Amino acid sequence: MSKKKAFALRINEDMLKAVEKWASDEFRSTNGQIEWMLMQYLKEHNRQPKPKDKPLDKK
Repeated sequence: MSKKKAFALRINEDMLKAVEKWASDEFRSTNGQIEWMLMQYLKEHNRQPKPKDKPLDKK
């Protein structure tokens, strides 16, 4: 799983309430909903992050 980085977000109160309601409807946290929304937008515009190469297991 990729490393998560904290990021402060200033958002209009009414917009945040709408996102919180949507998150609740989808059984997600508000943070999870925002991440999901951003990823959907990135996919729609063909800008999703490239997967990182996984290191090989050496035994």
